[in-house]
Amino acid sequence: MATILIIDDERPIRSSLRDILEYEDYKVLDVDNGVDGLELLKKEKIDLTLCDIKMNKMDGMEVLTAAKEFSDTPFIMISGHGTIETAVEAARKGAYDFLEKPLDLNRLLITVRNALEKGSLVKETKVLKRKVSKTKEILGASDGISLIKDSIEKVAPTEARVLITGANGSGKELVARWLHEKSNRASAALVEVNCAAIPSELIESELFGHEKGSFTSAVKQRIGKFEQASGGTLFLDEIGDMSLSAQAKVLRALQENKITRVGGEKEISVDVRVVAATNKDLLKEIDAGNFRMDLYHRLSVILIHVPSLAERRDDIPTLATAFCEEICADYNIPTKEITAEAMKALQALPWTGNIRELRNMVERLIILSDRKITDKEVNSFANPSVSTHHGLGGVTSMIDLDRMDSLEDFLTFAEDKFLSHKLNKNNGDVGKTARAVGVSEERLREQGKKYNIL
Repeated sequence: MATILIIDDERPIRSSLRDILEYEDYKVLDVDNGVDGLELLKKEKIDLTLCDIKMNKMDGMEVLTAAKEFSDTPFIMISGHGTIETAVEAARKGAYDFLEKPLDLNRLLITVRNALEKGSLVKETKVLKRKVSKTKEILGASDGISLIKDSIEKVAPTEARVLITGANGSGKELVARWLHEKSNRASAALVEVNCAAIPSELIESELFGHEKGSFTSAVKQRIGKFEQASGGTLFLDEIGDMSLSAQAKVLRALQENKITRVGGEKEISVDVRVVAATNKDLLKEIDAGNFRMDLYHRLSVILIHVPSLAERRDDIPTLATAFCEEICADYNIPTKEITAEAMKALQALPWTGNIRELRNMVERLIILSDRKITDKEVNSFANPSVSTHHGLGGVTSMIDLDRMDSLEDFLTFAEDKFLSHKLNKNNGDVGKTARAVGVSEERLREQGKKYNIL
């Protein structure tokens, strides 16, 4: 059932429209001013808005302009003082249509149906584009991320090979995608190979292809990733896990721009730009005899290091907000607000899983919390494994001690977490919790208000 919002300062108009639309099985909300209308658009899932132009406090054009900054909801503007100029201005500002009072019932219902259909198509198109497009924006403004963005702008248009380093989940793959998107090879394919996910005995066949009958399961000829990426970019993810024999063949391919399929004799020319990534320290792997030094120097013409999330905590609010909007859109629910206190609580977590872990936590919070995500939800839901850790080592591993400048900071943090945990365990029963922890109910209520847990 579609939800329609009516914004009009005339009660008879709102009542008439409500009766008509509810008879057609639409859910209807109505307000008498633009300010309240904008608040509803932010909080509720609105499929269509009918908005009067001449209103007190805020006229319809102002409402339309403000709404278009955060919402894709179609607007139908209505007015008893309609002119061609007004209709043109409404369309220019993004209105779906313009209706004059007194409203013609048939035209109203046809316009409403068409606007809802268009709004549905727009939402579906955005979701599909987001799912089809694998290249998302690199979010953040920290020094490390700004350096990466600058490096991509400079390096992408060249043919230089790039080695991307960083921890698992930090966003190495996204950097590789942008290097391809901004390169002169963007119209050709970006072919990805996860070297860690392919058994060592199959990696050469995966990269270079094989001829029919070259080994037991080679029932037909296969084209390898180097040939598939010819003219485009080959992304070798987790290259530190590649076998030494495969490394030797990759080195030859980079030196000569030629490959030979497994079981074949013919040399095949390839035109490939290689971008590699690893979460390992390749210099240590070289010392251990696990990685070839000559291949390392071939790959690392340009080095780009992606910082861990713990090194760029100032970016967490930007990332969390973007994930929240994206996930709520995928679930087709109104975007939930993450409070300032919740953001601080998220920033205090250790983030061993980096960006991937943050996105998973935001999704968990969206599912388990109400309309607002508060620090209480973060403490309760964001990392449920915290309460299962025992002993000092388990607890301190979940706390970012570097963010605390004094003993008082730590004691405040610990008291907050301790009382929150005990209240949750006792289902919010203040008296029972106070007796359990050995303080008065008055003291517990004071502390609960201080930490926003009561």
